[in-house]
Order: sequence, then C-alpha cells, then structure tokens
Amino acid sequence: MRTPVAERAKKWARRAPLLPALVFLVAVTQLPFVATVVISFMRWNALAPDHRGFAAFDNYRAVVTDPALRSSVGTTVLLTVAVVLVSLGLGLGLALLLDRSFRGRGVVRTLLITPFLVVPVAAALLWKHALYNASYGLFNGVLTWLWQLFGAGTPPQPDWMTDSPLLAVELSLIWQWTPFMMLILLAGLQSRPADAVEAARMDGASTFDVFRHLTLPHLRRYLELAALLGTVYIVQNFDAVFTLTSGGLGTANLPYTIYQTFYQAHDYGRASAQGVVVVLCSLLVANFALRTVSSLLREEITR
Repeated sequence: MRTPVAERAKKWARRAPLLPALVFLVAVTQLPFVATVVISFMRWNALAPDHRGFAAFDNYRAVVTDPALRSSVGTTVLLTVAVVLVSLGLGLGLALLLDRSFRGRGVVRTLLITPFLVVPVAAALLWKHALYNASYGLFNGVLTWLWQLFGAGTPPQPDWMTDSPLLAVELSLIWQWTPFMMLILLAGLQSRPADAVEAARMDGASTFDVFRHLTLPHLRRYLELAALLGTVYIVQNFDAVFTLTSGGLGTANLPYTIYQTFYQAHDYGRASAQGVVVVLCSLLVANFALRTVSSLLREEITR
C-alpha cells in the first residue's frame, strides 16, 4: 500500500515535464497582460512625461466616451459579421463538395487550403497590389479585357480600395478564412453516421432532405464552433486593415484604433485600457467556443 507522500511524489513526477511549458506560457502571456492591466490605471503619455501618475478609472471612462472607439466598434462588428457569415457559407459549400468522391479531390483540397496558409501580411499585399491596383491589378485587367471583347467603349478603371474600402478588406479576409471554415465543417461531415444517410436514401429521401434533416442538424455544433473561432480571430485582425487601407475611409477596427492610440498618440495608459476591454470581450466569445469544443468532445466520447 502506497503512502500519501509516495502518491504525491508520483503525481509530481507526471507533472514535472509540463512545468517548463507552463512557466514559459505564464511568462509570455499572463505577465504581459498583468503589466497591461497595471498600465491601464496610469496616466502615461510619452508626449507629456511630467504628468505621469495614477489615473484610477480615468482611462476606462475615456475609452467608453471616445467617439473614435465607438466608431471602430461598429466597424469591427460589421467587418466580423460579414466575414464570418460569408466565409461560413462558402466553407459549407466547399466542404459538401470535398465530402464527395471525385478524381483529383486531394489536389483540389490542397489548393483550397492554401489561402489559409499564406502569411496574413503577404495575403493583404497580394490583394492590394495584384488584384485591387487600379493600374495593373487583375480586377481592372479583367474589366478591360471584357470591354475590349464586347467592344463596349472605354473600360472602367475603378479604384477598389477608395470606392469600397470596407468591402475590399472583407473580401481579402473572406478569401483567407473560408478554408478554415471548410476544414472544420469537413471534419463534421466526415463524422456523420453513414448508416443513417444510407437508410434515409433507401427510404426515398432526396439529397436536399438528407441535408436538411440529417446533415444540417449534425453540423450545428461544428457551425457554432467555426463561427465562434472565426469571430475570435477576425475581431483581432490588424494585418488586412493596416496593409490595405491604413485604417482610413472608415475601416479602422479596434486593433487599429489601439495601434493609433499607442504608436501615434503615444498614450500608453489609454491604449492599455482599450486593449484590456478588447481582451475581456474576446474572452466572452472564447468562453462560448470552449464550451462548444467541450460538448463536441463529450459527444465523441459517448459514441
């Protein structure tokens, strides 16, 4: 019979290999966040070093009453909802396509995943210069070719990022995040019970009936998970806004507004308060995502 001391020693022996990773995680994530929370209660502007001191909740009151921040909240919500919904719909269509057997499916799957593997800044630069550019971009090149093909006169040369700046940012993010949604939903489709589908088809159910009554209810958890994870990541997106529009023309979202406060206004206290508010809001969404993941794992275990 083992003594309590031996049992505790055995437990610590199992946990010891994880301690370096835990220490590293705390050092690179939790300590900087604690420092940010401390700075958020300080009056700290690099342009006014003589007025540094404790500000209590002044920074948070300024965050709540800041019209620029309220505008960026609306932009962030609009950007996130549009990107998540459209990429979720496209990802569902592509997942349904890849769930079928056809020649070259592996190649098509690899090509469809590629946009998600591109570095975000590189993806934004690709859209900015190779697609949106008014002089040599692909979109205007296609318009010119179509106008010349049909003899419709002088082809239009719209400036996409000036005429529709928010839409330009949304399209680049949809292109990049659709493969992410596709992968999650494809995993859900491949975990669908095949016997239930076969039984429904033998009973005379059409493809639409199978999708409506079997596939869609089965994918509900996966749709929720994809939407929640996409929301967490897209709310924090900075690369596309900074690279494509530099936050101009009404495209400044929350991360870009924090960047302006910190690096341009040099108000470290208010920028820290803004960051804390954004992190707390993101944690609320992440909490729902974790609950969805836990429910999916419980369902898989009980099967």
